[in-house]
Amino acid sequence: MQVQVNTSNGIENKDSLERWATDWLNEQLARFAQDLTRIEVQLRDTNSARAGAQDKRCTLEARMAGRDPLAVTHHAPTQDEAFRGATTKLIHALEHTFGKLDRHQHRDRDTIRRDTGVV
Repeated sequence: MQVQVNTSNGIENKDSLERWATDWLNEQLARFAQDLTRIEVQLRDTNSARAGAQDKRCTLEARMAGRDPLAVTHHAPTQDEAFRGATTKLIHALEHTFGKLDRHQHRDRDTIRRDTGVV
């Protein structure tokens, strides 16, 4: 799964943020890895230099193989809180989306269950 990070001018340390975001998303979304091709991260400081209560915005867009993209947004006082909040929202949205697909289309999935031959 590829992670692409885009930031506004008010966001600092883009290189370290990119590495951290990639590691965090790969860990948090590991169970969806075979279904996701790319995650696009957009971090914005909505009121630039002025301080505000909810001035950081994170939008995560999940690109799924053979499906329309799925996007979530979270606003928070810090970029870390915005990013983690958006990640939580994305996990819930993916669980809902893939849960519906599993129920209706019986997707082929890798399983950890193995036939032990016990009857």
